[in-house]
Amino acid sequence: MKIKRRQFLHLLLLAGIIPLLSSCGYNRMVSLEETVTAQWAQVENAYQRRADLIPNLVNTVKGYADFEQETLTGVIEARSKATSVTIDPTNLNPAAIQQFQAAQEGLSSALSRLMVVVERYPDLKANQGFLDLQAQLEGTENRIAVERRKFNEATRSYNTLIRKFPALIAASIFGFDQKVYFEAVEGTETPPIVEF
Repeated sequence: MKIKRRQFLHLLLLAGIIPLLSSCGYNRMVSLEETVTAQWAQVENAYQRRADLIPNLVNTVKGYADFEQETLTGVIEARSKATSVTIDPTNLNPAAIQQFQAAQEGLSSALSRLMVVVERYPDLKANQGFLDLQAQLEGTENRIAVERRKFNEATRSYNTLIRKFPALIAASIFGFDQKVYFEAVEGTETPPIVEF
C-alpha cells in the first residue's frame, strides 16, 4: 500500500509541477533566442552581399587608368578587414558587436571616399556597369538597415520576455542572458562634411 501511496503522491506532485513549467516560458525563450540568432545571420548576409559587390565595383573602376590607386587599395583592404571579423551568434556581446561594427564602418568609410573620387570622372559616372553596381550597392545598404532593425526588434522581444515575471525566474535558472542591440557608431549622429 505504501508503494501505491508514494506513486500517487509523485503523480500528484508531477500534476502540480507541469502547469508551472508550461507557464515558465522556457519554450518561448528558446524560440525567441533562435529568432535573434537567425536575425543576426540575416544581418551578416546583408553585409556579405555588400562585400561581394565590392570586387566588381573595384574592377569596373580600375578600367579607368588614371584612377587613384590609393583609393582602390583602401577599399580592398577595408573589405578584407570587414570580411575577416566573424561573430558567434550564441555569444553576441557588446565587444563582439562593436568589433564587427568597427570593421563594417571602415568599409563604409572607404566606399564613401571612393564615391567622392568617382565624382571627378564623368566617363566613369556614365558607365552603365558602374551605375548598375552603384544601384545594387545602394539597395544593399538599405537591406543592411532593414536587417539591423529586424535584429534589434527580435532582440527587444527576447530581452523583454526574459525580464518579465515569472519568465525571469526560468531565464536565470536555464541561463538565458540578455542580448545586445546593434547600435549606431559614436559620431554618426553628425552628418559628414564633404568638400570638393
